[in-house]
Amino acid sequence: MGYRLRHVAVLLLGAVLLGTAGLGVGSWYGGRGTMPLSPDRSQSVAEELLPGAEPTGSVIVRGYRYGVFLAIDDFGGSRLDFQYGEGADCTLSEQLRRTAATRGWQELRRVPGAPCDGWRAERDGLTVTLTHRAYGSRLSIAPAAPDGFLAATVTGTLLGAAAGAALFWVLARRRPPVPRLVGTLVTVALLPGVALTWTDLAANRLAEPVWPIWRALAPLLVPLWLVLLLVGVIVLARRENPTIPATDARAAAPGSSPSASRGG
Repeated sequence: MGYRLRHVAVLLLGAVLLGTAGLGVGSWYGGRGTMPLSPDRSQSVAEELLPGAEPTGSVIVRGYRYGVFLAIDDFGGSRLDFQYGEGADCTLSEQLRRTAATRGWQELRRVPGAPCDGWRAERDGLTVTLTHRAYGSRLSIAPAAPDGFLAATVTGTLLGAAAGAALFWVLARRRPPVPRLVGTLVTVALLPGVALTWTDLAANRLAEPVWPIWRALAPLLVPLWLVLLLVGVIVLARRENPTIPATDARAAAPGSSPSASRGG
């Protein structure tokens, strides 16, 4: 029973590790080809949703996550922020909610915040999010997730999980130390990215891309993985060619055996 539980635990570990890596690859693949943000169109959308509200400033924000700049055609690669007032204007929330509902915006949902809640809506490949802070209200306009983004993310996750379970199943059927070495290398190489990915998903779900986590960690993890691989090769070489102690070698020599002495 204990052996079966360990076997199942190993399979689950492999599925989680490579499944999460597959999720990152799927989110990258599905997020490619996002329509770059147009400042003119964003200005028109802001005027449509908040008519009569004059922004005090605007700025284009490049997507930057975990030390990686996203391309302008990546999902989450850029957004345009409009600032309103010097303090939170909570009346803008009700205005945006009414206007979005009458103008055919979809996925309208509340965004919890302080000092008051904001709203989020989608239409025509754009996502608008109104939030409030003590220093002012902000309307963010960004490209929505491309068609097929969720399907690509789920497919990458399932393929990665299947590959991870298969790999660790093969390793579980091999004799040590090779399975332990490979399992350690895979775990060390993927565990930091897995932990950061699920932390990110717990906070933002799929609202922002998770694949930059892996690209940002690659310069650190690849050298570590290569060092561990070299150490593993050295350990395996020593196990396959053990050194015979000098005392045992002398005892095994023909001239030093007791029978040979008596025969002389």
